[in-house]
Amino acid sequence: MNLVDRFLDYVQFDTQSDELTNMTPSTPGQMVFARHLRDKLEEMGLSDISLDENGYLMATLPGNITDRHVPTIGFIAHLDTSPDMSGKHVKPRIVRDYDGGTITLNHELGIVLSPEEFPELLHYKGQDLIVTDGTTLLGADDKAGIAEIVSAVEYLQQHPEVKHGAVRIAFNPDEEIGQGAHKFDVERFGCEWAYTMDGGEIGELEFENFNAAVARVTFKGRNVHPGYAKHKMVNSMRIANQFVIMLPRWETPEHTEDYEGFYHLVSMQGTVEETVLTYIIRDHDSDRFERRKKELEHLARKINHEFPGCCSIDIKDQYYNMREKVEPLMHIIDIAEEAMVSAGVKPKVQPIRGGTDGAQLSFKGLPCPNIFAGGLNFHGRYEFVPIPSMEKAMEVIVEIARITGERK
Repeated sequence: MNLVDRFLDYVQFDTQSDELTNMTPSTPGQMVFARHLRDKLEEMGLSDISLDENGYLMATLPGNITDRHVPTIGFIAHLDTSPDMSGKHVKPRIVRDYDGGTITLNHELGIVLSPEEFPELLHYKGQDLIVTDGTTLLGADDKAGIAEIVSAVEYLQQHPEVKHGAVRIAFNPDEEIGQGAHKFDVERFGCEWAYTMDGGEIGELEFENFNAAVARVTFKGRNVHPGYAKHKMVNSMRIANQFVIMLPRWETPEHTEDYEGFYHLVSMQGTVEETVLTYIIRDHDSDRFERRKKELEHLARKINHEFPGCCSIDIKDQYYNMREKVEPLMHIIDIAEEAMVSAGVKPKVQPIRGGTDGAQLSFKGLPCPNIFAGGLNFHGRYEFVPIPSMEKAMEVIVEIARITGERK
């Protein structure tokens, strides 16, 4: 099975994660997919294959260098797709030799993928693209990464002239809900370093990411008949709205880029009696990250000064910037850059405006930068992946294994 066929097979599995189940994996489809992959890895003849009860699948491609020590390295991708849109009954389609125009995803529903709205499409003119039918996401995040890793391992098996050390691979659940690394057994994985194949456009190489936290802000109100409410009613929704507009309007995702952090209101649920706001807080700089959390707490105190006892806030850290763990080991970035150049890919070293499992794994003792998987417009109906980008990602994996084997 080739790379594209693997990917088209993998996206048929419904692996959408769900943060409300409090289980690992959070949805049964992820384990179904993990078992499918385990069976395929067994057919390939890999060693040390293990699938635990939490859906963490690991395997080894033994090295073929016997006269000296070569570091054991790893490649990681996640099984789940985003809760933001359905990943059930995905109907992928290959657009051959994209002409630079508008792609009709679903004629009946009038859903199109247009370079006017997504100008990055024009970077892939003349290439074969895999798109959705407009009713689901595609799942390139991160089934493209899985397909690339498996295909690269198969290539190394079939080409023993490429000398390499032991290569470990791992596929984990629940990355999209921030829990992918929580039960990852770093010691059992047994690598000196690893790479997550979970980035976007071709060439991306990332070892910096946001520091991240989630804040839940609760407002208590008091409901009485609106006809007799004067000096009695306390409308929690109006107070919550007051809190929202107290935050800087330009420090939101739609107004920030590069290293700029933000506050992102992701949900509002409310009645007169109670309203709950959920924010995610993001910043690359640890000091600014801490100040952002303190600002939310400060605003909660201001609300309580005007409406005593109305507002409570709970803030939980999610992950931290992996840079401090990777920077002392910059040879692992150098190897990835060299591998990209060798594969004919121009490296784009940039910060992640988000997070990956690699961030948490780096703080668990496994330095783990992130490499492109090739997809774009993740988490929605406009997701697509250029086939040449997937092929190059697979080639980069092979080159990383080769270069690591050659270095002393």
